[in-house]
Amino acid sequence: MTATVPPPSPGEPIADPQGRVELPPGALPDDSRFVNDDLLPVPVARRRWTTYNFAALWVGMAHNIPSWLLASGLVTLGMDWKQAVLTIALANLIVLFPMLLTGHAGPKYGIPFPVLARASFGLRGANLPALIRAAVACAWFGIQTWIGGQGIFVLLDRIFGGWAEASRIGGQPWTLWLCFVLFWVLELAIIYRGMDTLRRFENWAAPFVIVGALVLFVWISVKAGGLGPLLDQPSKLGWGADFWPVFFPSLMGMIAFWSTLSLNIPDFTRFGAGQRAQIWGQSLGLPTTMTVFALLSVFVTSGSQAVYGAAVWDPVELAARTDNVFGLVFALVTVLVATVSVNIAANVVSPAYDLANLVPKRINFRTGALITGVVGVLCMPWKLTSTPELYIFTWLGLVGGLLGTVAGILIADYWIVRRTVLDLGDLYRPGGRYWYANGWNPRAVLAFAVGGVLAVGGSHSAPGKGPFPEDGLIPLLKPLADYGWAVGLAASLVLYAALSLPGRRSTAV
Repeated sequence: MTATVPPPSPGEPIADPQGRVELPPGALPDDSRFVNDDLLPVPVARRRWTTYNFAALWVGMAHNIPSWLLASGLVTLGMDWKQAVLTIALANLIVLFPMLLTGHAGPKYGIPFPVLARASFGLRGANLPALIRAAVACAWFGIQTWIGGQGIFVLLDRIFGGWAEASRIGGQPWTLWLCFVLFWVLELAIIYRGMDTLRRFENWAAPFVIVGALVLFVWISVKAGGLGPLLDQPSKLGWGADFWPVFFPSLMGMIAFWSTLSLNIPDFTRFGAGQRAQIWGQSLGLPTTMTVFALLSVFVTSGSQAVYGAAVWDPVELAARTDNVFGLVFALVTVLVATVSVNIAANVVSPAYDLANLVPKRINFRTGALITGVVGVLCMPWKLTSTPELYIFTWLGLVGGLLGTVAGILIADYWIVRRTVLDLGDLYRPGGRYWYANGWNPRAVLAFAVGGVLAVGGSHSAPGKGPFPEDGLIPLLKPLADYGWAVGLAASLVLYAALSLPGRRSTAV
């Protein structure tokens, strides 16, 4: 006689054979101030992103101008190609682990990052990490859009001539502002059509950008007279005492570049067909493509040093030096596709969800995307990429320290305290187990404060190279500044787990 399994009670979460959990229709009240259509769990039937979709997403995001500037910036700072590629490859292997850990909740529960953060920070407290992540993403959106618009401007000036001599507005040619605005509108138009449009765009954008980078590599190799000059450029740092003071802050900067996605990767993995798809897709997509792109970048930058006598770290400026019209047009299209590919995926999706989490009844995904676009323009992003020191050490170092602190709390809560078991309904219900003290979890706030101070309190700049005091904001913490992401993640993870585990043993999680 075969036993029958009773149907789930009304409102009880349903799990399929793969362990993917969803809420039945009507499980949550429509009038809840913590619910809107964009924050609700993705139904299992709509979780269909495959390994290829995730790998293509990472290929599309990794191959972009700021990624190129990371690697070429290391060469400009004095590393040779081997040192630069080692730094970037190691950084992306390291950041892959928190990416996979936080991404696990996506396919299992179908929830975005700000909803996952409710489990550790509380339903209201989740706005703290969400708004920090949103602010960083808005600034990144501005940086990417400015670089993309500037690239179009430089290349069109070479093709048609006279664009750089146009009358100026705010210190810049009005033609540059036109390219910037047109690029901004194009990005928001794509993301406004939704996540399926993004998935289809990434599928074809990824291989196109790889071809563009290879074309630039072949061109500079021919100009340099072969691969020899690209590989022979010596390191200005060696492997001794001069190398390590540059290596460690550079490593943290490389990690910080994707530390944003290590938090909000559930915004994408919530559409995954299962854990295998997100694990293999990310493992194949992130470290491999970033390393290959870094190789291309440092080879091309080394080649520019051999050809022009100085390292040209900006690929747009380098491409503009060719006299071939077809090459310029191809470079223009590649810049356009590469920048759109990463910007809408990495810097619009997350703040759109984060802002929706702030006021779910007034802000939906599309409204959040528009707000992101406006804030990204207002933050004057062109200043953040003016020098390699400011871009890698100051901006990425500060961002990495704060976001690493949040990642430590999320990982500790989901994996150590809760063992990946969440009450899906209570993530949306006031008064449930994630309500804590009026919607805030004091343990998470304390762990964030301590980890954040340790991570960024020692931030400092070289004389005349940045906004921080030479001795650091808090001189006592200056020795930790070069390891900001690792310090923030480790400190917050250990402290949050220590504060939360005693409560877990005595009460239900």
